[in-house]
Amino acid sequence: MTNRCGRLAVGIAALCSLAVPVGAQTTAAPQPPPFVADPGDLDGPRQPIFFRHDVHAGQYRIPCLYCHATVTVSSEPGIPAMETCMGCHRLVAGGTRPGLRDSTERNAERAEVQKLRDLRRDRQVPEWVRIHTLPQFVRFPHMRHVKALGEGTPGGGAMTCTLCHGDVQNMAQVYQVETLKMGWCVRCHVERRVSRDCTVCHY
Repeated sequence: MTNRCGRLAVGIAALCSLAVPVGAQTTAAPQPPPFVADPGDLDGPRQPIFFRHDVHAGQYRIPCLYCHATVTVSSEPGIPAMETCMGCHRLVAGGTRPGLRDSTERNAERAEVQKLRDLRRDRQVPEWVRIHTLPQFVRFPHMRHVKALGEGTPGGGAMTCTLCHGDVQNMAQVYQVETLKMGWCVRCHVERRVSRDCTVCHY
């Protein structure tokens, strides 16, 4: 029990340190995103848990790299481990954020956190629906792009995520913004004077 509490304390401390970087200028907190009654009315696929990027990345300013920690060392950005989510949601039951108007809205958000807790209890993981998919003959190593584009940007390149994924911090439900087709990729390479040799993406 002591080890678990210790890991939780370290996780929360790390999250707090990421939320407002040392020496960073603080600004007024973003407006709380409105409650969404039915995610089926939003763009993008409906997920097994209604994970609000506009709440986590927007309202609470959790950096992309806190959850997608492998993006700087792997071709894939990675789906956060359940322990990453539970680092907060062991204590945070949901339904307490500013902007919720009544018990109906609070209970609805609390129910999504409870889904996560139930899966964790049953030693299962959510079956997330993938949003961004490239053909198998195309290689997009995330770590190279994040490192190349992230030089000099806050969060070690996390801000570059928006170039391909759009303004995720304002999306209640993530959806594909860019075409991710060859012409779109080539244009980016031309603008940044990066190699357009076929073997850069096809190997």
